Parts: sequence; structure tokens; C-alpha cells
Amino acid sequence: MWWFQQGLCFLPSALVVWSAASFIFSYITAVLLRHIDPLVPYISDTGTIPPERCLFGIMLNISTFLGIATVYVRYKQVYALSPGEPKIARLNKAGFTLGIISCFGLCIIANFQKYTLFYMHVVGACLTFGIGAIYILVQTILSYTMQPKLFWIRVIVLLWCGSSIASMFVSSVLLYSGLYGTDLVQKLHWNSQEKGYIVHIISTISEWSLAFSFLSFFLTYIRDFQKISLHADISLSGHSVCNTPNSFVADEHTLLIGGHL
Repeated sequence: MWWFQQGLCFLPSALVVWSAASFIFSYITAVLLRHIDPLVPYISDTGTIPPERCLFGIMLNISTFLGIATVYVRYKQVYALSPGEPKIARLNKAGFTLGIISCFGLCIIANFQKYTLFYMHVVGACLTFGIGAIYILVQTILSYTMQPKLFWIRVIVLLWCGSSIASMFVSSVLLYSGLYGTDLVQKLHWNSQEKGYIVHIISTISEWSLAFSFLSFFLTYIRDFQKISLHADISLSGHSVCNTPNSFVADEHTLLIGGHL
């Protein structure tokens, strides 16, 4: 059995691979069509103009679904491993709520592109990365008591995420303060001799760094999810959509157990 076939580890694996592919494929498409500069554009700029915008949107929508599934399985895992511990239960519920909100923000980013509705795009980014960073913090705290071996790895990722957010925030505030011109939001092509170019590069590098810090965090779920299995219990209430007597169900169940069809 391959490692990705063990338990539910395919969920965080698929989330990381698919999300990274959504960034890379839209970037390659935008560069080949000369819609953006090849040197570290904003991630949002790679999904601004068709056709890469369509690719960017649909792939991030699938990432949203994978993110929700991963957050839910993590919630159920912590819930099962810590019965009767109210503090962990409260943190777990808070983490689940934060994770769902962060995934919803990713859906907003996918469907409200930078040039279409800029302020909604910013709201989506704040929900995805801002609330998402708090989600990482909550899961790191949970790891302290439940998974000491993974705790320090998640602390490193949390520090990476926090430093990327701080760098991106400071550089973006400076860039859009008006010191380097106006309408920079709509600017896709930069010249290295322009004012604000260095600040722009710092901001874009910080954004890519932040995105990959999130993906790195979900990579830490793979080992945990290898120990989780999913199964469905199916209970038949009849042979059709119509209601049937309970005796019929009992008889059918007996026949199935006995092996007579």
C-alpha cells in the first residue's frame, strides 16, 4: 500500500498538491500569454485576465471543498481523541469554525477577482490568510498537549506564516500609500527602474511565502490522517422509497446475513 492510500491522508495531500497546481498553472498561462511579468507577480494577478482567470477560479473552488473536508476530519479526529476534556473541546470547536471561515474566504478569492471587485477580493484574502493564521495558531496549541512531536514543526510554520503576514502588510501599506503613484492595484507590468519596484517585489514575495506556509502546515496533517479511516453504515428502511413494515426489513436483513438472495 502506498503512503497516500493509508487512511485519509489523501485529503491534505490533495489539498496541498491541487492548491499549489492552481497557482502554478495560472502563473504559467499568464506568463506565456504575457499578461503578467514573470518575476514574482501577485498570486491574484495570475488569475486576473481570461483564460487563466477561469482556470484560477475553478481550481480554487475545488481547493475550497478539499479544505473544508480536511478541516472537518481534523475536527473529528481531535474530538475522538479528547473525550471529556472541555478546554480542548472548546479549542477544537473554535478551530473548526475558523477553518471553515478561512475556506469560505478562499472561495471569495476564487470568484471575485482582483479587477472585478477589488474590495471583495481583499475581504476574501483577509478571511483566508488572517482567520487562517488564527486557525493554525489554534491547531498548534492543540498539538502541544496531543502531539508533542508535531508541535515544534507547527510552531516553525506558524512563525513563518506570521513573518510573511507582517512583511506583506508593511510592504503593501507602503506601496499603496500614494508615495509611489496611484492606480497601482490595476498595474500588472513593472519596470525595475520604477519607484516602488523593490517594495512591490517584497510584497509579492511575502504573499507567495504566506501561501506556501499554509500549504506546508497542511502537509503536517498527512501523518495524522494516515491513522484515520472512513466508512459508511447503511441502514435500509425498505426495498423502495415507499415506507414498508419493520418486519419486512428484519426479514430482508436476516436473508442477507444468511447468504440467501
